[in-house]
Amino acid sequence: MRLNYFPETDSLYIDLSDRVSATSNEISEGIVLDYDANGELVGIDIDNASQKVDLNRLTVSRMPGPVETAA
Repeated sequence: MRLNYFPETDSLYIDLSDRVSATSNEISEGIVLDYDANGELVGIDIDNASQKVDLNRLTVSRMPGPVETAA
C-alpha cells in the first residue's frame, strides 16, 4: 500500500494494490474508488485532500510488514 500526495492538484491517492485500475466509482464528491478488472478495490483518490483529511500527520499502527518512507 502506498500513499501519494500531489500538491499541484491537492489530491491524495492511496494505492492498495499494484494491479491496474479498470473502472472507477465516485462515492462522494471528490472521493473515487478504483477497481481492477475483477472488481477488486485497488485504489482511492481523494480530490481537495487538504480540506478532507489531516495531511500534517500520518500514524501507522500494528502493520504486519515493514514500513518504508520515501521523499
